[in-house]
Amino acid sequence: MTRRCQVVDFNRLALTRRTPVKAIQLHALGAMVVVALAGCANQRSDNPESEEAMPPAEVVPKVLTIGIDGIRPDVLAEVPTPHLDRLAARGLYSDRAQTGSPTVSGPGWSSFLIGVWPEKHRVVSNDFSTSDYGNYPDFLTRLEQLNPTVNTMAVVDWEPLGAEVDGGPLISDAVDSVVVLNGYDLGWLEADSISGDIASDALNNSNVDAMFVYIGAADELSHRSEAIGAEYRGAIAAADRIVGRLVAAIEGRPNYGLEDWLIIMSSDHGRTDDGDHGGESEFERTIPFLISGPSISGGAPFEPPPRVVDVAVVALVHMGVEIDSAWALDGVPTGIVR
Repeated sequence: MTRRCQVVDFNRLALTRRTPVKAIQLHALGAMVVVALAGCANQRSDNPESEEAMPPAEVVPKVLTIGIDGIRPDVLAEVPTPHLDRLAARGLYSDRAQTGSPTVSGPGWSSFLIGVWPEKHRVVSNDFSTSDYGNYPDFLTRLEQLNPTVNTMAVVDWEPLGAEVDGGPLISDAVDSVVVLNGYDLGWLEADSISGDIASDALNNSNVDAMFVYIGAADELSHRSEAIGAEYRGAIAAADRIVGRLVAAIEGRPNYGLEDWLIIMSSDHGRTDDGDHGGESEFERTIPFLISGPSISGGAPFEPPPRVVDVAVVALVHMGVEIDSAWALDGVPTGIVR
């Protein structure tokens, strides 16, 4: 079936950094969606000769973080995921990583993107209005605060992560480009696929340095089916295909050989056999954690197991940030060369 959608073409739009919020219409499954863009990363030059004449002087660190909502590592191991398997073979993977409490998306993604536990960021449910994001910003915002020339981007289809919904956004408007779709309106598999198209296009055609991509269908379809059966497993396989597109876009970049890409994948929480979460069981607390790239410390397994708060710190350290103790981050830069 041909998907009836118009993927955002960042080159054609020619948006620049910190462009005022724009509305772009996408057609998907016959529905109209508004995608909010808060700026856009610098675009790749249209003159290849100018790029060849002025190559980067040194390898440039870049990071892609991928969040797949509600993934149980034991089920992930049973689903064919060739693209994640390829990343794991070139990196480090743990099926024993731990998330915080409560095992709910609001606090989980806050800990993932910030690097602190709920006691600090103050989000304990899917109501984000209690947050202390001013003192504890997401890692993309922190990168912007430290170096405004860095090109940052997030693509999400659960609205509170990037829009003023339910007390959000988690990701601040300091980030150069925040693309927000509505998975409930579009359908989660469709919204995830469009997110993958937008992110892949940006990775391949713009000078993005740090990106977060959210993939939500597995969690939502497991809730709907009240199981971890065929729908859940199919959504995990679909997420893996999106990962494959993102990696292909990175590897297709003209300066890929001069860039040090670190790819991080993890989740916000696991789930029970009936598709639920929020409790303290091992299945709800245990999540996957993957890092892949030339800057990892080697093939030894994670020990001790990583935690969801490590994601943001790993990303920051890879980008050359020296962690300030005044930030009171709870994560550590596990698995990467420091």
